[in-house]
Amino acid sequence: MEINNLEKFKAKMASGRMCVGTVITLSDPAVSELAGDAGMDFTWIDAEHGPHTIESVMGHIMALRGTDCAPLVRVAWNDPVILKPVLDLAPAGVIIPMVCTAEEAKRAVAACKYPPAGIRGCGVRRGMKYGATPFADYLKTSESEPMVIIQIEHIDAVRNLDEILKVPGIDSICVGPCDLSASMGLLHDSNCEEVNKVVDEICAKTKEAGLLLGTASGGPRWKARGTNWIALASDCGSMFAQYRRILEENK
Repeated sequence: MEINNLEKFKAKMASGRMCVGTVITLSDPAVSELAGDAGMDFTWIDAEHGPHTIESVMGHIMALRGTDCAPLVRVAWNDPVILKPVLDLAPAGVIIPMVCTAEEAKRAVAACKYPPAGIRGCGVRRGMKYGATPFADYLKTSESEPMVIIQIEHIDAVRNLDEILKVPGIDSICVGPCDLSASMGLLHDSNCEEVNKVVDEICAKTKEAGLLLGTASGGPRWKARGTNWIALASDCGSMFAQYRRILEENK
């Protein structure tokens, strides 16, 4: 969809290049506009851990129109009631957290698809450019948009990964190393070899299944794992690091 830059996002990954983005936790949509103007490939609007309302999510998505940056929204939970109003804002993708079974993955996909493929309710506004796009054209586009991104971030999900990856309609797997390590009793050491071994397994199986691989993490291992998209920064983290740098340079 032109208004969410999904085609550009997918095209860069299809060319073999990795998309780089940032996590958005602050409510001001200027933060997203800034990220787009700076050249980020995508934003991860965090409505799970960030203090976002549906209005602030809308502002962040709309702020990227006219840039080359694709807005992804992580919702608070795998719930059609939570997903529905976000989907109506026409993001490039939705990230659905803590999916641990194939049945949960099926429910996530169903919430994102109109009947007969799913259960999504129809209340279109922005996706049709408020009426400028014919309804039939919008429905055709909605068969493949937005991207449905399933977050694998619990050891139970890893145990069920083979079945999860078989669920039709999933576009991408997003690895959550921090919560994964917590589910393994290793939150204090999320980069230890035991956790990395499990993450390597998730990544390898995702690539074998032909799905896009993403994360919000860092380190050289992610490129070697074949990561297609990665959030390497956050708004607060970038500001904090810059403030500290300024203070260090001016002691």
